[in-house]
Amino acid sequence: MNPPPPPPVEPPALKWHERINVFTVTLLAFLLAVLASLPALRGSGRQLDYWANIRRFLGYFFPPDFSVWQETLRALGETFQIAVMATLFATLLSFPLAALGARTIAPRWLVLPARLLMNGARTIPSLVWALIGVAIVGANPLAGVIGLTFYSLGYLGKFFSDAFESVDAEVARGLRAIGADRVQAFQHGLWPHAKPLVISHVLWMLEYNLRAASIIGYVGAGGLGMQLASYYEYYAWEKVATVLLFILALVTLLDLLGEWVRGRITKKLGGGRLGGR
Repeated sequence: MNPPPPPPVEPPALKWHERINVFTVTLLAFLLAVLASLPALRGSGRQLDYWANIRRFLGYFFPPDFSVWQETLRALGETFQIAVMATLFATLLSFPLAALGARTIAPRWLVLPARLLMNGARTIPSLVWALIGVAIVGANPLAGVIGLTFYSLGYLGKFFSDAFESVDAEVARGLRAIGADRVQAFQHGLWPHAKPLVISHVLWMLEYNLRAASIIGYVGAGGLGMQLASYYEYYAWEKVATVLLFILALVTLLDLLGEWVRGRITKKLGGGRLGGR
């Protein structure tokens, strides 16, 4: 007859300070920030019927005025061109900057200056970057490309450097140990794992730039913004609704395209790993 199994050993209870980790500290800091931000919910103090105001304002947008579809389509095409070129230039410029800002790639003394540069680019709003572009090249779509390029540079640089740091660097270190240079170690050790994240961030940035390019026309940087500004000025909300519907359609199309591309890349990488086994 077999002896009964020994009772399970209860793990020792952790003290309260031993249960504190990064997640609990972050959650506590966020809750404190929420409490400190409650005064931002104060209204004007007047007795207003908020729902009636919302219904009345939204009523101005319906029905949309599709008589401006040709002008809107032309401006939307220009907006798309601005967003595409800005995303392209920002992506190309972000790679070296992100590499300098990644602790797993760059020397430690280069990481802080690179991250400060990316933080500075993100600090300046896209509308201000567009103003700088207008001051340099005048009021035209090129100003929008310049403004959104530098604004996107700050975000893509951060996203890419975080992606490089999030993947396992052991393969890259192993390649360096057997004689590969930094470029080869990055190409074969880090890039295959970071590629899905990088492509996802680029698609997100393109979608963001499409929306931002619809606004920077307010300062003369081309795109739909100039059209929207004229409609706002004359309270032509039904025409604004048409422009917004066109933007929604294009953003939705880009979102579906991004999902398809990410799915194909993930499936390809997964199949390659399974095939390698």
